[in-house]
Amino acid sequence: MNLSSSILGKNLLQIHRLHRSQLEFPTCISSRNQSISHPLHRFPPQINGVSVRCSNSFLSSDWSSRFSISTRCVPDSSSESLRLDCDSSSSSPEILNQKKTTFVDVLKQSNSLLPHVVLASTLLALIFPPSFAWFTSRYYAPALGFLMFAVGVNSSEKDFFEAFKQPAAIFAGYVGQFFVKPVLGYLFGTIAVTLFGLPTAIGAGIMLVSCVSGAQLSSYATFLTDPALAPLSVVMTSLSTATAVFVTPFLSLLLIGKRLPVDVKGMISSITQIVVAPIAAGLLLNRFFPRICEAIRPFLPPLSVLVTACCVGAPLAINIHAVISPFGFSILLLIVAFHLSAFIAGYALTGLAFHRSLDVKALQRTLSYETGMQSSLLALALANRFFQDPLVSVPPAISTVMMSLMGFSLVMIWNKGKEKNMMKES
Repeated sequence: MNLSSSILGKNLLQIHRLHRSQLEFPTCISSRNQSISHPLHRFPPQINGVSVRCSNSFLSSDWSSRFSISTRCVPDSSSESLRLDCDSSSSSPEILNQKKTTFVDVLKQSNSLLPHVVLASTLLALIFPPSFAWFTSRYYAPALGFLMFAVGVNSSEKDFFEAFKQPAAIFAGYVGQFFVKPVLGYLFGTIAVTLFGLPTAIGAGIMLVSCVSGAQLSSYATFLTDPALAPLSVVMTSLSTATAVFVTPFLSLLLIGKRLPVDVKGMISSITQIVVAPIAAGLLLNRFFPRICEAIRPFLPPLSVLVTACCVGAPLAINIHAVISPFGFSILLLIVAFHLSAFIAGYALTGLAFHRSLDVKALQRTLSYETGMQSSLLALALANRFFQDPLVSVPPAISTVMMSLMGFSLVMIWNKGKEKNMMKES
């Protein structure tokens, strides 16, 4: 018994010396550990500068508690690497999934290129008109119908219910669309004929632009500036678009009827086909066939950008002679003044009506977009279909471009202002 004990003691002593020669301990010890006299109690041990995890498989509990020696030391880094390898192998399908969805995300973010596309198509139409001349007026109605269908697919009844919780803001946006804007349109249309001496058809074209519903681009501009209010903007635009089937023809009759003949029934039928039916189709498809909507939704943004580019460039290319004519600059000046007045009126009147609101600045920007940005494509389609004089379509053609450029210029200006305010606050 004594012999076996002495042999076991010698073996343990050799093991102790062997491990002590290989273990390298940190020289800096905290004050709490300075009271520990035995170096083997310092944790964690290191071999060649690498932390190790020790396991004791054959020593008794007494010996292991005294010496804390292990016959097998494994670097922690190896276990970590093994764990990482396992995690990476198990998550490889997720990584592949992410790679697959990247292309879809790119498609969905195509709308961010819209301001640049509008500017590029404008310059291309002015420099080389044949590039868009093929997109004749017969394509305007189907193109606008496609854009309205995209709005319906990306909307749901929940969006409307949520936004209707702000009835005062919706009413203010509606007043801006169908009261403030037509008043400004009548004012600048009259100025065009009386002060500038332009043809009556030009004044009628300016008034027609003021009678149509809000542009879908206003919702995107709101999203870029104040994302939280984007659903409210969508509801405002959708409401004005849906009711435009009745409001636009009667406003046109009121403002233009004494100057040019207006086909009210024809306008109602046309707006129903171009606006109401495509939005309703998109909503129904989203409601009853959500899988189909999920499949086609990623492709709608790039197609919408392409269609918008054609709708912006084509009117300029087709009416290039009227645009560069002697009175072309006068029309451009009047259109810019009309939209600028609408942007300012929407911003200022909202500030007066909602001065006690916590998010008054964001609401001002949203309603400024709603008042200043019109569906000039709809006005252009109506001008080509219901007015014999081709000059009526010139103001809507110029408005399509200037409204987009001015709206997205405001987006950049207001975003820079918000960044400066955030820097000052921080």
